[in-house]
Amino acid sequence: MKNTDLEKARKLLCKLQNHIRDTLITARAKSGHTFSRIAAVTEADTIYEVDKITEEAIFAWFAKHWPKSCPVELVMEGIEDGDDVTYPANTPIKQTVFKLIFDPIDGTRNLMYDKRSAWILTGLALQKGKRTNLQDIVVSVMTELSTSKMWRSDQISAVKAQGLVAQAFNLQTRRWSKLAVRPSQADNFEHGFASIARFFPEGKELLGRIEEDLWKEIGLHGKNGGQLVFDDQYITTGGQIYELLIGHDRMLGDIRPMAYAKLGLSSATLCCHPYDICTAMLLEEAGGIIEGPDGKALKSPLDTTTPIAWMGYANTKLAKTVRPILKRLIKEHC
Repeated sequence: MKNTDLEKARKLLCKLQNHIRDTLITARAKSGHTFSRIAAVTEADTIYEVDKITEEAIFAWFAKHWPKSCPVELVMEGIEDGDDVTYPANTPIKQTVFKLIFDPIDGTRNLMYDKRSAWILTGLALQKGKRTNLQDIVVSVMTELSTSKMWRSDQISAVKAQGLVAQAFNLQTRRWSKLAVRPSQADNFEHGFASIARFFPEGKELLGRIEEDLWKEIGLHGKNGGQLVFDDQYITTGGQIYELLIGHDRMLGDIRPMAYAKLGLSSATLCCHPYDICTAMLLEEAGGIIEGPDGKALKSPLDTTTPIAWMGYANTKLAKTVRPILKRLIKEHC
């Protein structure tokens, strides 16, 4: 696949995400729309009214705009595993060129309560059937779904090994401007944001204990009144990757699958899934690190149900500091 073709795909996915953003802004402006109403519950996740609005916009856009020359398989929340959705419609999977994994709204709860930005996430991979995994993604795009009081929506995209395209969209003037993206260059965690995800009550004590032990071993626990590392539980994997990209956070990670397994809890709906982390490539393009807690590359299949544990670091120095300690602590606690 030529880079020129992938660049066309990147621009096309940016247009799709712009359409989704504008659709939701319009829906939010209409009186009577209740984004927080539960529309359905699937094996992968809870589907809210805001998800339903988005899915309808996506299917309509693909039917109208996706080029026939690049048949694609669509994988996303709302499409059950085993249900083949392709564009052009009814194209056999074996004849598709791409597999597109899609999270229409990552951070639904943030958006439906107008609390914090959510994100649209897409990862386009060359089709390898069931063998297609996160490492096969060659185009990634993420677009911010801002709260009602915000005037700006950020969008970051890339073709693999071609660098980032980062822009900010003014929601009032509808004009684009360049966005500066640079992960933190700090070589330590002092006075910075870094945390392990513990979004829900399940497993919170175990996850907190692992993180507390991590900071103890690094030498920051209790130092300066315990105020040297700041915690920010941003309930969206895409949002966490953005925080690393933009330089706000130095380390973020999610080891819930291990914790839930230790506690005998189901991880089907409570964990990160491949569609949540399909924009990991963007952090790598910016010079950051994203990997499994064991330090290995993420190679999960592009489906909607596989639970994923991951760690993200702003730079190599921070990754080297945490990686061996975290691997041992997970082994000891989980």
